[in-house]
Amino acid sequence: MVDSVPFESLHGVIMQRYRTYLIFGAPGSGKGTQGKSLGTIPRFFHCACGEVFRSIDTRTALGRKFVEYSSRGELVPDEVTVELWRVRIEHCEEAHAFKPDIDHLVLDGIPRNLAQAKIMDDIINVQRVFHLSCPDRSKLIERLRKRAIKENRLDDANETVIRHRLEAYEKESKPMLDFYRPEIVCHIDASQPPVVVFSKIVALVAQDAAAESAVELPG
Repeated sequence: MVDSVPFESLHGVIMQRYRTYLIFGAPGSGKGTQGKSLGTIPRFFHCACGEVFRSIDTRTALGRKFVEYSSRGELVPDEVTVELWRVRIEHCEEAHAFKPDIDHLVLDGIPRNLAQAKIMDDIINVQRVFHLSCPDRSKLIERLRKRAIKENRLDDANETVIRHRLEAYEKESKPMLDFYRPEIVCHIDASQPPVVVFSKIVALVAQDAAAESAVELPG
C-alpha cells in the first residue's frame, strides 16, 4: 500500500488515506476494550462500528436506507455500511475531534469482512492489524455470557446464539486477515489479561512511532 494515494471525500475534497490501526478478532476477544484504550492516547482517534450505527441520522437518505434493511431484519449491504462509516468519520473531522493530518485512526468492528476491506482500501492506509487470537472458544463463550449479563442483553447469553456468532466470524470475518500483508498482521493471545494485551499493542505502536520519527529527522 502506498501512503500517498489520495481519495475523494464526500464533499469532493481530495484527501490522503487515513493512517489506521485495525483491532480485529472474534466476538469476546476484547477488541472494543483495546480499541477504546488505544484511543485514549494523544494523537489516536478511536471509532467503533457500534458508534457508527448509533450516530445514524434517520432523516437522511442514507439513514433511511439503513432503516429499510434493518427493519426487515436483513443484513445492511457492505457499500451502505462503509458509506455510513465515512459519514461518521467526516463529521468527526468537521467537529475537529479527528485530525487526520496528525492523528492515527483506530478501528474495531469495521471492516468486518473481505468486501468491506476492499472498499475501504482506497480510504484507509493500514499500518498494522492487531489480531486478538483466542483458539479456545470456551473462553470466548464465557466472556460473552458475562458481558451479556452485565449489559442486560440476556438473549446474547444464550450459548446457541453465541456459537452462531462465532461461526459467522470464522466464515465471514476471519478470511479478511489474508487481504493484508503478512508483515503488518500481528497475532496477539487474547486470552491474556487485557492489560497484558494492551501493553503488547502499545509496544508495537511505539515501535512504529519511533520509526516514523527517525524518517522525519533531517540528515
